[in-house]
Amino acid sequence: MERRVVITGLGIVAPNGVGLDAFTNAIKNGISGIKHNPELERLQFSCQISGTPEISEELKREYFTELELRNFNSTGILYGVIAGMDAWKDADLPILQNENPDWDSGTIFGTGTSGIEKFRESIYKIDNLETRKLGSTAVAQTMNSGVSAYLGGKLGLGNQVTTNSSACTTGTESILMAYERIKLGQAKRMLAGSTSDSGPYIWGGFDAMKVCTFKHNDSPEQGSRPMSATASGFVPGSGAGAFVLEDLETALARGVRIYAEVLGGNVNSGGQRGLGTMTAPNPIAVQKCITDAMANAGIISDEIDAINGHLTATSKDALEIQNWSEALNRKGKEFPYINSLKSMVGHCLSASGSVESVASVLQVYDGFIFPNSNCEDLNPEITDCIDVSKIPQQLIQKDITILAKASFGFGDVNGCVIFKKYK
Repeated sequence: MERRVVITGLGIVAPNGVGLDAFTNAIKNGISGIKHNPELERLQFSCQISGTPEISEELKREYFTELELRNFNSTGILYGVIAGMDAWKDADLPILQNENPDWDSGTIFGTGTSGIEKFRESIYKIDNLETRKLGSTAVAQTMNSGVSAYLGGKLGLGNQVTTNSSACTTGTESILMAYERIKLGQAKRMLAGSTSDSGPYIWGGFDAMKVCTFKHNDSPEQGSRPMSATASGFVPGSGAGAFVLEDLETALARGVRIYAEVLGGNVNSGGQRGLGTMTAPNPIAVQKCITDAMANAGIISDEIDAINGHLTATSKDALEIQNWSEALNRKGKEFPYINSLKSMVGHCLSASGSVESVASVLQVYDGFIFPNSNCEDLNPEITDCIDVSKIPQQLIQKDITILAKASFGFGDVNGCVIFKKYK
């Protein structure tokens, strides 16, 4: 018997807000977390602005022991553990210190890299014959599954504990993987999410590819411009988003708040065939991902009230809108409302799908559509396809029944998840 899956907990570490209250206020009011980054300027990056979460030393000590923080140098694990444990607490779940783990609960928490700063430190020490100074946690911080391993231990999880990695689709994929595990009865609840390291060692390659903007080093908050005619590349960002997914029966028995239901979704690949490449999406695969997601969720396109797009503020934004329009067979004023969180936080890379999905679920739960910033000069290729009223630049209070969230990543990989308001 397939189970219905709902979201009972949320956690967020974003450039414009750490914690649900700060983040919700920021996205409703179009508050940007993108700032000038002195380190990127010192290193002579073309793009010298970034979206980096602000984590105080005091906050770190609420989640990590002094022993754990000794020789700790992994921003991705830091963000992921904070977001993950916040989601667990938000779902009103206890952290038990039993001899046996919680066999019904697990985590699928994704990342692109783990502890890249720790890697750099390790390489430096090894090259200088200081291997013994690496510290006992160097492996845990740099293994790709480090974030899920830390969360599994802190929460005592006894079900599947693993890390997925699929470029910018990672976070969306983690939600769908956790959803499938619960739906098939292999777990009662799963902590899903994704995280991304911050700093020059993770962002340098993108700067070298010239896909990051260099035109707004003196005006950081205007730098990320999804759907704008003057979009000039993405702003690098980082953070983490987390979700407690739970089977409906268990959630109802616990009497907890339900943010939304996960109806289903789809992940696929364009195979880097046709127009698809390592860095460009295959439009046929993108459209198929969306239509297959609707089929899996058991909905038709007319039921979608809103879309939270991938929309990175690059030349591919217009193509994404075209793909949505063709997949849904909706255009002009018939197109759903659409927004992009990247105007406020930048592109959080492997964390983008989860950070943006937290914003998506909040919209469904609270009944609003957050504004699109920095697109007062909408790309005419986009407005030729959909009506400008569907790209709100001010907060809209509106009940949303169904929202589609999609992510498209390097490697020509795609993910689309369908969220529904729980009634």
